[in-house]
Amino acid sequence: MKWSLLELNKYKDEPCEFSETLDLKASLMKRDNLILDVSPVKATGILTVGKEEYLLHYRIDVIVTVPSSRSLTPVPLKLMIDVDEVFMTPEQYQQKDGRLADEEIILLEKPTIDLDESVEDNILLSIPIQVLSDEEQANQDMPKGHDWEVLSEEEYEQKRQIEAQQTTDPRLAKLSELFGETTEEEDKQ
Repeated sequence: MKWSLLELNKYKDEPCEFSETLDLKASLMKRDNLILDVSPVKATGILTVGKEEYLLHYRIDVIVTVPSSRSLTPVPLKLMIDVDEVFMTPEQYQQKDGRLADEEIILLEKPTIDLDESVEDNILLSIPIQVLSDEEQANQDMPKGHDWEVLSEEEYEQKRQIEAQQTTDPRLAKLSELFGETTEEEDKQ
């Protein structure tokens, strides 16, 4: 769904309300190859037209299926995302005051506001890095195989501390000192 800025001028007195169901599965899967499936996206909100900016406030409801970061089994993620975005034309941007930081403003390159693009961007930003299935969350066992295992950070730190505490036998330490001295003397000759 797109709004032209000319069309939006008729909403200067009251906000433009919208409730859309968007089919963004193909474009989201093209943008992120880890996405396995996307349900139809429900976007509900308002677009307010001001003298200095266009304010877009909406809520996204969607189920995105991605692989588990531990076992690669498909995990459906129910995402409910609240979005607030500020759009400005280049002319409005030049006349802006200091209320908004530059990072909070989306500069319009075309005379349209594209809801689909905004929804896609916010869905992709909301997918967590670590995704676990319900069974993996309940069971803290990490996968392992022949000569390998996955450790949590805590387990890894504990293992390193134990290895650091294990000191060599003092008698062997004396022997290693002797070998170290002889090799230095051999190097000098």
